[in-house]
Amino acid sequence: MALLEVEDLKVHYGRVEALHGISLSVEEGEVVTLIGSNGAGKTTTLRTISGLQRATEGRVRLGGADITQMRPEKIVAMGVGHSPEGRHIFSRMSVRENLELGAFLRKDGAQVKKDTARVFELFPRLLERRTQVAGTLSGGEQQMLAIGRALMTNPKLLLLDEPSLGLAPILVETIFQVIEELNSRGVTILLIEQNALLALRTATRGYVMETGTIAKTDSAQALLDSDDVKKAYLGI
Repeated sequence: MALLEVEDLKVHYGRVEALHGISLSVEEGEVVTLIGSNGAGKTTTLRTISGLQRATEGRVRLGGADITQMRPEKIVAMGVGHSPEGRHIFSRMSVRENLELGAFLRKDGAQVKKDTARVFELFPRLLERRTQVAGTLSGGEQQMLAIGRALMTNPKLLLLDEPSLGLAPILVETIFQVIEELNSRGVTILLIEQNALLALRTATRGYVMETGTIAKTDSAQALLDSDDVKKAYLGI
């Protein structure tokens, strides 16, 4: 059984249908990427999985359990962590307070301390800035914090929406090293990434989205080798 199953998912914004009955799955331990142009429906897909956007039709299942109509906090408690596009950190709170809010629903205090230490191990810059107000961090540091806060939910499934957007190349490399490290530790990841080449080199499988539909799906390597994908998304 897949860890995540999305079946015939439709989503509307008012009268406009943004997702036209998409289906996808993510097996436990995979990194799966969604690639496509702006407006294809990638962010809407992640927001619907995490409960921030309501589905009009279809089903979202996590470990076989139907989470389609659950509230976001219930979905977090079920094991879905979401690092959203644009970061959305709590800018007036400190780095440590942001991480603590990521663990707000948890009752396992001793493990929360261990997970905080793990985030600081993954992102040493956050340890250095732990008492700093989050809004004064650099863009790269804020992205690290957004991912760290999502990790503090102790997710079975981590949703990453454009983790490298606007970052310098050296920071992009750092972020993707962390993604690979997290996956090696058993975290399952569904990734949206503007750099399709980097995303496919990191992922196990990929889905190509076009205007609210799944246009193509295959192994990451097969998509890298596809002439259509090369022309449309890889600039080759």
